[in-house]
Amino acid sequence: MNSLYLTNQATVELDEVVFDDKLSNQINDFLDEYSHKEVLESYDLPVANKLFLYGRTGCGKTMTAKALATRLKKKIFIVNLSTIVSSRLGETAKNLAALFKNVEHKKAVLFFDEFDSLGSMRDYDNNDTSEMKRVVNTILQLIDAFPNDSILIGATNQIQLIDEALLRRFDLKLEFTTPPKPVLDAYYDKLLVKYPEIYRTIERIYDISFADAQNLIFTRVKKNIIAFEETKLKS
Repeated sequence: MNSLYLTNQATVELDEVVFDDKLSNQINDFLDEYSHKEVLESYDLPVANKLFLYGRTGCGKTMTAKALATRLKKKIFIVNLSTIVSSRLGETAKNLAALFKNVEHKKAVLFFDEFDSLGSMRDYDNNDTSEMKRVVNTILQLIDAFPNDSILIGATNQIQLIDEALLRRFDLKLEFTTPPKPVLDAYYDKLLVKYPEIYRTIERIYDISFADAQNLIFTRVKKNIIAFEETKLKS
């Protein structure tokens, strides 16, 4: 079972994740609602606990899932969907049921990255269509029965591949786009401030993801450090 998910993850704080205004408001609304869960439920009002994150690779979906788990003081299970889907067909639904049951007992965050691995199953390209139907029906039933004291998060870079019946099960759908220039500038500033000023001179590139910006900083700062050290040796 442990090969199907990861639990020993580095803690991510919410203020480490950079959002644009729209996404930040959506995240804050979700957290406000969840923190007042008991009083809202006392009026028979549904409290969102199923989030779907979609958009470009490297724009913060996984970090957001980890940060939400940290903020809500919940353990996070990061599911290895490729392991589940590549298992013997007869085992896939069984593995999914076991995962959901485990989370139910722990009141945790269950994070499905690359959710399209499950969501696209209704293409039924496989010869054993009855098995695929059973898997999709299983995931639909498990989502419907998901406990309200746990959090379910799905994520994908290819939302167009996901079956509408699955998407409808999620309370909130949050789009992660390429960060605009002001947001990316704030991210550059946040990462660069930890280095001495002499190493911070880099050419900033825009219309890229947070992950790409981070890699750019690491590459340029390392070059600046090495160049400075080599200059010292020559002097």
